[in-house]
Amino acid sequence: MYGETEPAAAAAERTAFRRAEKQYKLYKPLKPKGGRARSKPGGGSGGGLEDLSAVVDFHALLADGGGGGGELPAGIGRRDVAGFDRPVFCFLHRPGFYFIPGALSIEEQCYWIRESLKTFPQPPNRTNLSALYGPISDLFTAAKTEKILVEVENPDGQERSKQNSVGRKSNNFKFLEDSEMQKGEVCRSTAATTLVRKLRWSTLGLQFDWSKRNYDISLPHNKIPDLLSALAKKMAIPAMLSGEEFKPEAAIVNYYGPSDMLGGHVDDMEADWSKPIVSISLGCKCIFLLGGKTRDEVPTAMFLRSGDIVLMAGEARECFHGVPRIFTGSDQAEISALVPQLSAEDDSFILNYIHNSRININIRQVY
Repeated sequence: MYGETEPAAAAAERTAFRRAEKQYKLYKPLKPKGGRARSKPGGGSGGGLEDLSAVVDFHALLADGGGGGGELPAGIGRRDVAGFDRPVFCFLHRPGFYFIPGALSIEEQCYWIRESLKTFPQPPNRTNLSALYGPISDLFTAAKTEKILVEVENPDGQERSKQNSVGRKSNNFKFLEDSEMQKGEVCRSTAATTLVRKLRWSTLGLQFDWSKRNYDISLPHNKIPDLLSALAKKMAIPAMLSGEEFKPEAAIVNYYGPSDMLGGHVDDMEADWSKPIVSISLGCKCIFLLGGKTRDEVPTAMFLRSGDIVLMAGEARECFHGVPRIFTGSDQAEISALVPQLSAEDDSFILNYIHNSRININIRQVY
C-alpha cells in the first residue's frame, strides 16, 4: 500500500492474503543475459501449469445442478430471493457476499464493454489520464482513427501544461492526424491507441478523489447513466433488506491489461456499508480473492467471468479482496461467446482490446 514503511511492507509479505496473491499472480518470464526465458518461481507463469484446483468455479456448480437444488460443496450456499430470476450463491462464513454467475446476457455484456470504452472515459468523468493530460474528449474515436494526442501552445503563448488555479493540468492537448504533425516539431505526443491501453480507471457519478480518498462533490459530474442505474438496482436486490432500494450515486470502472492486478484492499469510503457494491465483470476471466477482516485470514479464490456480478454488503464490505490475475489467450480468457457480437467492422477495435483485457464496473451508494 502507499506510504508503507519497510517493516510494514515486509510484514505484508508474510500475510495469508499476500501469499495467495503470489500464488495466483501472473509473473512475466525472467530473461537472464545469454539464457532462455524462465518463469519466476512461486507464482503462475501464464503457461497454464499452475494449480488452480482450489479456485471455486460457480459456473461449474451450475452445470452440475448446484443452482437448482443439487448438493453444494461445504461452506457454499444458495440465496433464494422472491422475484429474482437468477441463481445466487453465497459463502456461509462471509455474510453479505453474493455471487450471481452469468447475470448478463452476451448482448448486455457487449453493450457495457462498448460503453466502458466509448462513453465512460468522457469528461466530466475523470480518469487516471486526467492528471497528466487534462480532460480528454473522444479518446475512443481518436484511437479507432489512429490519431495522436499532441501538446500545443496556449493561444496566449503561456507555458505548456500550465496548472490552473486548483492545481490540475490545463487542457493543452489535442488530437491530430499523423499527416497534420509538423515535421521537426518538438512536442510531447502519444498515440491515442496507447492512451486507451493506459486507461486504468474512470469515475462515474460523484467523482472519487484518489489523492484524498473521498468523494469530492465540488467536482463537475453527471449522474449515473439511467440504464446502468436500473441494472444496478435490479442486481442489488439479493443484498438489500425487503422494501429497500439501492440508490446508485457513483461508480468506478477499472481497466485491466494482461499482467495487471488489484492488490488486497477494503472499500471503506462510503457512508453506509450496509448497502452493497454491485460489481460487474466484463471481458477476460480473472481470479478474485475474498478474504476476511484482516490480511491474516486465508482468502477464498474464485473465477470471475464476463457477465458475472458480485455483491458485497454488510460484513462483506469489511473484507479484504483483490484480483491477482486475469487470463488472456483464446484457451483461458473464455470470451469466445463475445466474438460473434463484436465482429462487425465498427467493433474491430473493441474486439482487439477485449481479447487481452478485463473491465470491472463497480457501482456504489455513497450516502
